[in-house]
Amino acid sequence: MTTTLRNAGSAARMAARAALVAFAACAAVLFAPPALAQANSIESVASVQQGSTTYLRIGLKNPPTTTPAGFSVSNPPRIAFDFTNTDNRVGKNSIELPQGDVRSVAIVQAGERARVVLNLKRPLGYNTSIDGNTLVVALEPLATAGSAPAPAAYSFAKSDGKGAHSLRDIDFRRGKEGEGRVVVDLSDPGVGVDIRQQGQSIIVDFLKATLPENLRRRLDVADFGTPVTSVRTTQQGENVRMVIEPHGEWEHNAYQSDTQFVVEVKPVRADPSRLARGTQAGYRGEKLSLNFQSIDIRALLQVIADFTNLNIVTSDSVQGNLTLRLKDVPWDQALDIILQSKGLDMRKNGNVIMVAPRDEIAAKEKLDLESRAQISEIEPLRTETFQLNYQKAEALHKLLADEKQRVLSKRGSVVVDERTNKVFVQDTATRLEEVRKIIAQVDVPVRQVLIEARIVEADDRFSRNLGVRLGFNRVGFPAGGVAGQGTISGNLQGVHDLTPLPGAVGTGSTALANTNFVNLPAANISGANPSTFAISLFNSGMTRFLNLELSALEADQRGKVVSSPRVLTADQGKAIIEQGTELPYQQATSSGATSIQFRKANLKLEVTPQITPEGNVILAVEVNRDAVGQLTPSGYAIDTRRVQTQVLVENGGTVVIGGIYEQFERNTVNKVPLLGDLPVVGNAFKNTARTNDRTELLVFLTPRVVTDTAMAR
Repeated sequence: MTTTLRNAGSAARMAARAALVAFAACAAVLFAPPALAQANSIESVASVQQGSTTYLRIGLKNPPTTTPAGFSVSNPPRIAFDFTNTDNRVGKNSIELPQGDVRSVAIVQAGERARVVLNLKRPLGYNTSIDGNTLVVALEPLATAGSAPAPAAYSFAKSDGKGAHSLRDIDFRRGKEGEGRVVVDLSDPGVGVDIRQQGQSIIVDFLKATLPENLRRRLDVADFGTPVTSVRTTQQGENVRMVIEPHGEWEHNAYQSDTQFVVEVKPVRADPSRLARGTQAGYRGEKLSLNFQSIDIRALLQVIADFTNLNIVTSDSVQGNLTLRLKDVPWDQALDIILQSKGLDMRKNGNVIMVAPRDEIAAKEKLDLESRAQISEIEPLRTETFQLNYQKAEALHKLLADEKQRVLSKRGSVVVDERTNKVFVQDTATRLEEVRKIIAQVDVPVRQVLIEARIVEADDRFSRNLGVRLGFNRVGFPAGGVAGQGTISGNLQGVHDLTPLPGAVGTGSTALANTNFVNLPAANISGANPSTFAISLFNSGMTRFLNLELSALEADQRGKVVSSPRVLTADQGKAIIEQGTELPYQQATSSGATSIQFRKANLKLEVTPQITPEGNVILAVEVNRDAVGQLTPSGYAIDTRRVQTQVLVENGGTVVIGGIYEQFERNTVNKVPLLGDLPVVGNAFKNTARTNDRTELLVFLTPRVVTDTAMAR
C-alpha cells in the first residue's frame, strides 16, 4: 500500500513538471518580441565573373523582405550594405575572393545589425535583386552600369518619398589625425543623399528634405585645424544643399549609419619618396610600381592590362621600346605617362581601352564626324508640337532660332501660336530631343519674392525762449499838492514820447507814456504764446513805479513716421508700388500761354529681385519718400528723400540700405549793449532762444522667397 502511494506521488510530480515546461514554452512563443521572430543571418558569400560583370551572392537564412540600404565610396573603392536585425553566421569576418573585381568581403556586426563591406579593385556601379534566400549584387563598370549613368564619387540611396524628411542638427568635429567630420542628424534613414565634388568644394544634396531656420547658417571651422574651412547649409527648393569648403590637399569619405550622415575630410601629407599621389586631380587608380629597362611598349601595356583587369586593344602602328622606373604611382597616371612619352592616345569604351597614335585617332574621329554630318544632311525631318505652361512661345522662338547660336539644324524651323501658347518644331530626331531637354529646363514656374520695406522717420525737437520787459515810471504833482493822474502802457516798438498828463502843471507834470525801457519778450514757438510773470515795485507815495515782466516758453516735440510698402513679384521681374499726392503748377508753353502740370510727392518702392542658387536674394532697389514742403510763389516745394542701391540679402533677412541723420543746434541772444553783459543783472537786459532739433531716416528691406506651398494657399 505504501509503495503504491509513493509511485502515485512521483507520477503527480512528473506530470506537474511537464505541465510547467509546456506552459513556459507556450509563454516563450506568445511573448517573444517581434525582432526575434523576424531575425535573419548571413550564412554564405560567393562571387562569379561573367564578362565585365561580377555577381556577388549573399546567402541568408530567411528570404529578405527588402533590399538593404547601401552606399559606395570611390577612394578607396568600396560598397557597403546594412542588414538590419541580422547576425553573422559565416564563421569569419573577412572573406577573400580570388576572381572578379571584388578583392575581399568584410562582415561587421554591431548589436542587431550587420554591415557587409565589399573591397573593390576599382570603382563600380551596382544593382541589387532578391533571389529566394539570396541577395544578388551585380557589379558593373560605371560607364555601363544601368543604375547610375553618371560616374559619381558616392552613391547613396534615393529618397523613399514617404512622409516629410528634415535635418535635425549639423555638427563639426575634429578627429585624432586632424581630419574634419561634418555630422548631420537626419529625421529618418530614408533621406536621399547626393554627394559630389565640384571644383575644390564638396556638394551634398539632401533630397526632398527641409532645413530649420536655426540651421540655415555658415559654420566657420578654420580654427579646428582641419582641411575644412567652412560649412554652409541652405534650403534650395525642396532640397537642402550643404557646401563644404576644404583647402590644401585632402581626400574625403562619406558614410551613413541609421539617421547619422558623416562626411570626413582627411589631410594628405606629402611623401618625398613618391613621384605622384593618387589624390591629384584626375588620377584615382590603384597604385603600382614599374621598373623596366628597354621594354617593348606592347608588353608594358599588357602588364597594365593584367593589373587593372581591363581589355586593351593596341593598334598595329604602336611600336618602340621604353625604359621607365615608377614607384607607387596610380595606374591611370602611369598609363598617361607611357602614352605621352610615345605620342600615343587612348579612347575608352566601357572596360575596353583602344591605344593608337594621336594622328591616327584624330583622323578616325574626323572621319566619323564627317560621316555624321553627311547623315544629318539627308536624315528625314520630323515635326513635334510642344505645349508650354509657363514660358511664352515667342520667347522660346527667339531662343531656338537665334542666328548667332542656333539650337536647330540648318534645315530646322520653329513656328509659334501665341493664342494657344504652342510651339511647332520641325527638325531631325536628334535635334528634337535636344529641344525637348531645353524646354524641360526653361518651361518651369518662376519663383516669387515678397519684398517688404520699412521707412522710419523719427524726430526730436526742443526749443526754449526766455525774455524780459523792464520799465520805470514817475508820476508828477500839480501846484495844489494834489496828485495828478497818469497812465502805464507798453509800446513793443520801444519808442518813448514825453507827453503832459491831463491836469498836470509845472516841470514835474510830465510822465513817460511808454514805461518799458527794455522790451525783449520771449517769442512764440509754432504759434504758441509764452507765459508771462509780472511784478511792480513802487514807493509809499506811489509816485515812482518799477515794472518787471518775465516771459518764458519751452517746447518739446517727438514724433515717428513708419511707412511699410510691400510688393510681390517674380524672380528678375521689376515691381513698382507708390502712394502719394500730385501737386499742380503752372508751366509756360512755347506760345507764351501757361498750362497746368503735376508733380508727384509720394512714397514709392521700385525693386527687381534675383534669387541666387544658394537661396539668397539680390535686390536692385530704389526707395522714394517725398513730402509736400513750403509754399513758394511758383507752387509747393517737395521735400525729397531717395535711396538707390543693389544689395545681397539672405532669404528672410533684414538689411539697412540707407540712413540720414541730421542735428540742428542754435542759440540766439538779443541784449542791450553793455548792460546785457553785466553779471546777474545783465539777464534783465536780454532775451535768449535755444533750438535743438534731431531727425533720423532709416530704410529697412526684408525679402522672402515664396515657396510653392505658400503660393498654393
